[in-house]
Amino acid sequence: MQEKLDKRDRAAQFRLRLARAMQDRSISQSALARMIGVDRSTVSQLLSDDGARLPNAHVVGSCASALGVSADWLLSLSDRPESAAELLASSLTMTEAPRALVDERIFEWHQQAAGYKIRYVPAALPDMLKTRAVLEWEYAPHLGRTADQAIGASADRLTWMRSAQSDYEIAMPLYEIDSFAHASGYYEGLDRQVRLNQIDHLLDLCDQLYPRLRIYLYDAKRLYCAPMTIFGPLLCVFYAGSHYMAFRDRDRIELFSRHFDTLVRQADMTARHFPAHLQQLRAAITDAEM
Repeated sequence: MQEKLDKRDRAAQFRLRLARAMQDRSISQSALARMIGVDRSTVSQLLSDDGARLPNAHVVGSCASALGVSADWLLSLSDRPESAAELLASSLTMTEAPRALVDERIFEWHQQAAGYKIRYVPAALPDMLKTRAVLEWEYAPHLGRTADQAIGASADRLTWMRSAQSDYEIAMPLYEIDSFAHASGYYEGLDRQVRLNQIDHLLDLCDQLYPRLRIYLYDAKRLYCAPMTIFGPLLCVFYAGSHYMAFRDRDRIELFSRHFDTLVRQADMTARHFPAHLQQLRAAITDAEM
């Protein structure tokens, strides 16, 4: 929230910021005058007038455009000198997302956030927690000859998670793990033994990595969240199918972090109870085949 300034203080701040922007860009009074279409004496007056009067909006806007700063910053309405377009460009980026496992950008984001808590809502089961058999079943048709390389990248991410000083919180809808266990919906046709091995793998990981790895299950009929990853206070990335949308401004990261925390608080299955739920699903698979 900006501090409220009276007219005289705002005018003084305008002069200081105008002079600072000119100095930062090595632009003289004469050069600025030519750029904004006024006499040099007009620029000199803008910099030296000690009154409470501010220049008109046209002059302020022209100065801001010529100096590559925002008019709001010159007028002390913002603490950020960047223009609105520059702020938007830096706070939101779009990155192409391949179908599976071959995008190094996600791994780089994990590495950059080392030491921070990682909050993750996956689109399906988290890739780095999947067995090789599940990865091959899911992604081999899309990867072709690069399957081994891509699956190795998934293993690298799990290795990184084991060694990094980050806590990982994963929130998934209840139906996701249940659909997997019963080979329904997205997982239709997945072999029984592959499912059993995957559940055993998840149980092992929970035993080895808890509490640094915590998995929560929430009821999607009450709550919804698009696939996203929050890398501490650094950025929040949404998965939109063909692209990742990465937000870097603090307010949005805090907003999405609070939404994730709501998923955790209202989870039907906490991280402590997740292994017991896996055991029940495993028993149901075994009983169904008897």
